[in-house]
Amino acid sequence: MEDFLEQMAEIMEVDNVNLSDELTSFEAWDSLTTLSIIALADDEYQVSLTNAEIADAKTIEGLHQLITGKQNA
Repeated sequence: MEDFLEQMAEIMEVDNVNLSDELTSFEAWDSLTTLSIIALADDEYQVSLTNAEIADAKTIEGLHQLITGKQNA
């Protein structure tokens, strides 16, 4: 979990993130951020995500659950 939070903070261009943070609340949130999350999920977690799935995740915790859920499927 700690690595995931650090990776998300880097993508969101902030010092740290919290599980309850909404994805769209970050200033860096845009289509490139979504692409970075898709690349992270693919490279680090071997999971394929879509833009819609990321949008539906809504929070950092939701995104983590989405990725871990797909890993365990």
